[in-house]
Parts: sequence; C-alpha cells; structure tokens
Amino acid sequence: MRLNDPAVSLSVDQRIQHIINTIKAEEQRLRNKYSILQYQDWIGFGIMLVSLVGMIAGGYLYYAGTISAWLCIVSGAIFASLSHELEHDLIHRQYFRKNKLMHNLMMLVVWLMRPNTVNPWYRRNMHFLHHKTSGTKKDLEERLVGNGIAYGFTRFLVMFDGLLGMIARRTALKNDIENFSVRGILHAAFPLAILYFGCWYIFLLFHGFDFIWGAETVYPHWFLLCMQIIDLLVVALVAPNFIRSGSLNFVTSAMHYYGGVNNLIQQTQILKPWFFAPLHLFCFNFGSTHAIHHFVVGQPFYIRQMVARAAHKVMQEHGVRMNDLSTFFTANRYHSA
Repeated sequence: MRLNDPAVSLSVDQRIQHIINTIKAEEQRLRNKYSILQYQDWIGFGIMLVSLVGMIAGGYLYYAGTISAWLCIVSGAIFASLSHELEHDLIHRQYFRKNKLMHNLMMLVVWLMRPNTVNPWYRRNMHFLHHKTSGTKKDLEERLVGNGIAYGFTRFLVMFDGLLGMIARRTALKNDIENFSVRGILHAAFPLAILYFGCWYIFLLFHGFDFIWGAETVYPHWFLLCMQIIDLLVVALVAPNFIRSGSLNFVTSAMHYYGGVNNLIQQTQILKPWFFAPLHLFCFNFGSTHAIHHFVVGQPFYIRQMVARAAHKVMQEHGVRMNDLSTFFTANRYHSA
C-alpha cells in the first residue's frame, strides 16, 4: 500500500473486515446472477463423479493400450486435484451438511482418489487447527508439507514424500506441537497411505534393480504378475497423486508464511507467477485462490475461482502480498516491507 491509499488510515481489523465483506458481496452477486449455484450439494457431487470416472477411465484406457502411461498420469493428476478441493470443501461441510450418508460417502470417495493422505475425518481437526495457528510452529498441517523449513534436501523430502518427511521431522514436530504422534498420523493414514507408499517403494526399487541388474536376473512368474498389477496401480493412481501432492505441497508451503505473522492479512499471499502454471495445473490454481479461503472459509472451491478477480484486487489494496518470492530465501518468514 502507498501512503496516500485510503486503506492506510484503517486498522488491521477494519481492513480484514473490508476484504471479507467484498468477497462475500461478490459471491452473492454471482449467486444472484447464476441460479445454478443454489444446487451446491449436487454441483459438488457431480464434480466428484466426473473426477472419479475420469481417473477410472484413464486407468482402463491405459490398461487397454489406448493411451500412453504419461497421458494417464497427467490426466489422473488433474482429476485428483479436483478431489483434493472437494475434500477441503467437505472438511468445511460445504456439501450435504444435513445428510450424513451422502456427506460421508463423498468423504470416502475423495480419500480413495487420494490414497497418500490421512483420512479426511482426521484431517478435519488438523485443518481447523491450521486456521487457528496459521503462520506459527503449531500449524501441523502446513509443517507436514514443508512450510517453515529452509529449502534444501529436507524440505524437498517433506514436500514430495510425506511418509519419510514426517519421520525425518518427527522430533521437531513433537517438540513444538502438543499431542503430535507419528503413530497417530499413521493410524489416520491406514490402510490407504500404507498401501500407497508400499506400492510406490516396491515400484521404484524393482525398476531401479531391474535397470541395473535385470539382464542377469530371472524373476519368478508370480512375481512378474504382481509387478504388472503394481505397475498399473502406479500409472493409474500412485504417480498421479505423487505429482498432485508434490505440486500442491510446493505451492501451499510457499504461499503460507511462517513466523512473523500477527494477523490474517499476513498468513498468506497470492502466489501466481506465470512460471507456476504447470504446478497450478495439478493443484487447481491453489496458489492463486487459497488466500481467499483464509478470509471466507465457508465457500466452495469453484466459487473462489469465480470471485478471484475481485478478491485479489481488494486483498492487494489492503495489504495481502502477491508473488512475494522472497519467502523462498527466508524459509517463508513474513518480513515487514
């Protein structure tokens, strides 16, 4: 903000409230304009079905030899990114709030589509803690994906391998966060994440071994049959989620600040430089729109996309930063301009 901007004379609380009011007003304008938005439950359910069918179809077409492995992986990662947005909305009870059966069915399906995560019922408490403690050492959700760690081997391990990253950081997390438990996280991830990482590690180890020593090795027939199944699962489900989660973790850990945060305006930035486009493809434009969610949590993800232009304008006018790349050199610490 410049010294002659009207927003300078407002208190932090007034600026925050103005941002919230503007975002809500834009949402209401859109809801009044597009009557279809009143069917929020079924829009969410429809997006879930499209994403699920898309992933299954991609896996089948790859199995049938109709599409390449890379096309299956890329399309699967895009569909999986939609399931992450749906899970986030479900955590905030945006779909079927009064219908437990449908709500929990959607929770289960989006977990199945993203098996390298803890279950969404467990993550709900973790995510609510994130909103209360964002920018501090107690924000378990963001610290599990790399926020606040200097860029180097450990940060990339945490961002791209949630299991090994958590184990590597367990002492620091236990010291800073009350009731943190590796066992508790693993229990919440069971059985899907255990199967996911088991499948992924077996795939990497086998093909690494086969690349080096395969010409001299005779494998049992039963083992090769098992590897065919694992290879199919990796292409259809595991690799897409590796790309999805890696892209999301890189973006979210960069656009959330860690340390030096004193209010809602300082918790996040709008992060959408042009060269982030490949990452945003696999995390559904997260860096551009997630900061909006910190101001208005009760809003489905597709509405955030629709209000983004108006939201970004008012957020920047009142102090939310945009494309602050300095955080890549300060382990995400918020520094006063």
